[in-house]
Order: sequence, then C-alpha cells, then structure tokens
Amino acid sequence: MTVWIAIGATAAACYLAKFLGLSAPAGVLERPLVKRLAALLPVALLAALTAQETFSDGRHLLLDAKAAGVAAAAVALVLRAPFLLVVAVAVGVTAGVRALGW
Repeated sequence: MTVWIAIGATAAACYLAKFLGLSAPAGVLERPLVKRLAALLPVALLAALTAQETFSDGRHLLLDAKAAGVAAAAVALVLRAPFLLVVAVAVGVTAGVRALGW
C-alpha cells in the first residue's frame, strides 16, 4: 500500500507543478531572467544526472571505466572533434579500460 501512496503523491505533485506553470501570468514568463533560467535548467539537470550516473554507485564516489570514457570525450571535445567521433572515442576508451580489467 505504501507504494501506491508514493505513486499517488508523485502524480499529484507532477500535476500541481504543471498546473502552476500553466497558470503563471504571461508577464512573468516574458522576463529575460526567467527566459534565461528556463533555457539553462535542462542543461544543468542533464549534467547533474550524467555526473551522478558516471561518478557514483549510489552511495560512494566511483572512478572506473565510465569516468575514463567521459575524460576521453572531454579531451575530444576540447580538440573540437565531431559529435559522433566524441561518442566513439568515449565508447572505445570505456571498452578498452573494461577489457583491461579496471
């Protein structure tokens, strides 16, 4: 029963958040600060999720093959490599480090 309470509470909170966003006055949404924050928020959330999935196992900091792949991708980005090459480098380095047993 506790799971259903959590599901119901989450559904209600999501509906309330959506309703509050839709009921906001248009003048508030047209402000430059709000527009800038709305544009940057998805990037910040994606970066936080990527960092959490890459550098932790749920409870502890973890540096493993995924971290090596992200570091290699960062180097490829600094060198202005095309996106598909960045992904290929990250996959290759991650696979190589895992093959080495690290």
